[in-house]
Amino acid sequence: MSRLIWRAWSLRLPTGIDRVCLAYLSHYGARSHAVIQKRSLRIVLNAKASDALFQLLLHGRTHVRSNLTAFLAQNGWQRERDVRGKLYLNVGHTGLDARSLPNWLKRTKLRSIYLVHDLIPITHPHYCRAGEADRHVRRMRHLLESADGVIANSQDTLDQLALFASSQKIPLPKHKLVALLGTKEPQIADTSIVRPSRPYFVVIGTIEARKNHLLLLKIWQRLVRDLGEKAPMLMLIGQRGWEIDDVAQILDEDHSLQGHVVELGRCSDAQMIGLVGGARALLMPSFAEGFGIPVIEALQSGTPVIASNLDVFREFAGDIPLYLRPDDAEAWMDAILSYSEGSEDRQRQVELIPNYAAPNWEDHFRHVDSWLESIS
Repeated sequence: MSRLIWRAWSLRLPTGIDRVCLAYLSHYGARSHAVIQKRSLRIVLNAKASDALFQLLLHGRTHVRSNLTAFLAQNGWQRERDVRGKLYLNVGHTGLDARSLPNWLKRTKLRSIYLVHDLIPITHPHYCRAGEADRHVRRMRHLLESADGVIANSQDTLDQLALFASSQKIPLPKHKLVALLGTKEPQIADTSIVRPSRPYFVVIGTIEARKNHLLLLKIWQRLVRDLGEKAPMLMLIGQRGWEIDDVAQILDEDHSLQGHVVELGRCSDAQMIGLVGGARALLMPSFAEGFGIPVIEALQSGTPVIASNLDVFREFAGDIPLYLRPDDAEAWMDAILSYSEGSEDRQRQVELIPNYAAPNWEDHFRHVDSWLESIS
């Protein structure tokens, strides 16, 4: 719960990992105890305090800071004393780099299950914040050294973990499961939202270097220069992250993009679905992804997708999207121009999308529940 507490306190919108944590909380909360951890401090709350915290994190959207402060003051030290034999389920990577974690698990006789989202800080350290690669190495080493079982959000992620384990000369846990992440039931679009009157494209996700927003902004600079008011629009739905100096400079200082590139730092799910539903395509030019829920959400909305040719996208989207190399600016430019006018390939996607079966949480937890029972 530590990640959800921190994210709620920071008043930031949920990321993909946050949504996974919330889904696990919703599914397992009624039979679980909350673990609050920071560095070497770990508190396992008793059932009453855990239930109160779970309800606050699932439903306490207003006055969240004051509510969390009051909760921690009243309930923060109501501990569950005997945790032996229970499962320690960590699905957000939080606290895995703490050096004391493996010994704590041994001392408390907890059986540890981890969900691995990605190894991007290890495989693509240049796209991450300073020091994150070393922290993620510690996370994954501690995971491999202490795990009774590991859940991977995709076969691609499990393959990356296997390569890392081999490089570290640490065996993978005996018990492994690939369980594709689910998404919410398709949201009802906000019909009051005003969509642009001319063709537009959407990008969903935190603005960070590995998402490759810079490629799109340079393309839009060319489109605006060449087409002027006839250029399609680009809508960036997501909060600003890290390692984005070049992107931020364009967004803040290139006034020629005003009215052509719109940045929406805060956007409700219903507003997002409303905008996605009218887009010519979702653009996903990432250099690396652990999963890619926006691709699923776009297809659920009936919107075509132009994405990087990453193996993980093919696992859950098959051959529906148009896949391009993330460094091929000309191919992206051509595809955007073509899709804005209504290409044959866009029509191909439109015809395939109604038969798309998105991964869902019901299937995810059916697999996870059965697997957990098999290793209990």
